[in-house]
Amino acid sequence: MRKTNINFTVELDQNNIPDKILWDASDKPDAAPSETKSISISLWDEAQKNTLRIDLWTKDMPVDEMKRFYIDCLGGLAQSMLTSTGDEFMAQETNALCDRLVKHLSSEKGT
Repeated sequence: MRKTNINFTVELDQNNIPDKILWDASDKPDAAPSETKSISISLWDEAQKNTLRIDLWTKDMPVDEMKRFYIDCLGGLAQSMLTSTGDEFMAQETNALCDRLVKHLSSEKGT
């Protein structure tokens, strides 16, 4: 059986706030770790029947980029819902929420 690894390294400041987040994967074309400003990982706990989450972001990630990051995550979830379950209604509703949130961000920039 083939195996692959995904690794995250988080450098913390003296207050345990992420200063730097690096990620690497055994199948990644670039051999060096890549830097990112935010990660969001969700895991399904079969025993407890609930979702475990890890959300981290660096202290220098701009708020507008963080908002866009979460909209992009929701859009990705919409596609995953459609692919994994075939539920077009849930995917469409999630995408509609993303459209409303993008509009909200655009209006924030206009003020």
